[in-house]
Amino acid sequence: MTGSEVPPSFRLAYVPGVIPGKWVRIWHERLPDIPLDLIQATAAEAPDMLRRRDADAGFVRLPFDRTDLSAIPLYTETTVVVIPKDHIVSAADEVSPADLADDVVFHPLDETLEWDVRPGRPAIERPATTADAVELVAAGVGLLVVPQSLARLHHRKDLTYRPVTDAPQSRVALSWREDATTDMVEDFIGIVRGRTVNSTRGRRPAAPEPQKKKRPETGTGTRHKPAAGKNPRRGSGGVKGGKPRRRS
Repeated sequence: MTGSEVPPSFRLAYVPGVIPGKWVRIWHERLPDIPLDLIQATAAEAPDMLRRRDADAGFVRLPFDRTDLSAIPLYTETTVVVIPKDHIVSAADEVSPADLADDVVFHPLDETLEWDVRPGRPAIERPATTADAVELVAAGVGLLVVPQSLARLHHRKDLTYRPVTDAPQSRVALSWREDATTDMVEDFIGIVRGRTVNSTRGRRPAAPEPQKKKRPETGTGTRHKPAAGKNPRRGSGGVKGGKPRRRS
């Protein structure tokens, strides 16, 4: 296969916490001839990857600068606090930011939540990443508030988490360049929105089945009348059901 014959691929970026497997599987089922390349990106760098055309589309976290980018919000995540299993907060079903006022709460540099007033006491230094912050929570140094998918991503046996009420939430969206809404992007939008393969809004609606040709009828199609004086119900042995002739 020459270079010119290599099929184009669809490049899909995704941020930590997002699991694109379901949509990727449907892509492979519907478009088996077009490879899909997954590209992992941080929440901060994903929008710029789309602007630079390093990816055709991506799962990103809202809010972000949407200049030159289109976005379809998909779902909103529950916000949770990551804590050691023996922490007093673990006894509650949920907590509020005020319940964390006496604890050190880490706010890593890659934080995905936008706070007006951050809960808890600030740490001396901000961890570089969420993964680093989770390690500090495990060491008993402080707590961490994140979207639930990130708490699951960095799960440890010695940690647990509880929902936080009255806290900002992270929304996940599918995004792409406004001026690069290609056929493949439209295909993926259809998959994410749950359109069927036969949807009229999709790029590749199923071709209508060709009409079956009717088989010609045998004969001329004209019904013949019986000959005069003959009963159509007669057999070769004479009239059925008539009176017997009287013998002389």
